[in-house]
Amino acid sequence: MASFNKVILLGNLTRDPEMRMTPSGQAVCKFSMAVNRTYTGQDGQKKEEVTFVDVDSFGKQAETIGKYCTRGKQLFVEGRLKLDSWEKNGEKRSKLTVVLENFQFVGDRASGGDAPSGPDAGDGQDSPPARPAPRPSAPRAPAPPPRNDFADDDQVPF
Repeated sequence: MASFNKVILLGNLTRDPEMRMTPSGQAVCKFSMAVNRTYTGQDGQKKEEVTFVDVDSFGKQAETIGKYCTRGKQLFVEGRLKLDSWEKNGEKRSKLTVVLENFQFVGDRASGGDAPSGPDAGDGQDSPPARPAPRPSAPRAPAPPPRNDFADDDQVPF
């Protein structure tokens, strides 16, 4: 039987990320996102529904998020759902969270600080070395006007 567990979210952080290190030295970053949905109700009025989602990230991605993200920062997140279950005071409890697999910063640097940007920002993988920026070329001379070897339209070959 096939199964598929993939979550894609675009939203804003509701609080500053919480960074921790495991005893083995791996970074763990926990944060929450607000994801909005706008729709038109039966009465014709536009309504907005907000869903709050907890996200857990690990390793280099956790370090990057902990370093560059703050409350209000917009983030694009890809991950998978994980159900945590525990017992408290004899009562069974559970919580659904997203485990981050990939992310990208959204917006410009002015709104988010000095965060890396681009398609590989925060993917946790080694990226190829950056290409040097192209050098500006010398100004080009304007192109000559097209030649018209035909005196009138009757001589045009098509």
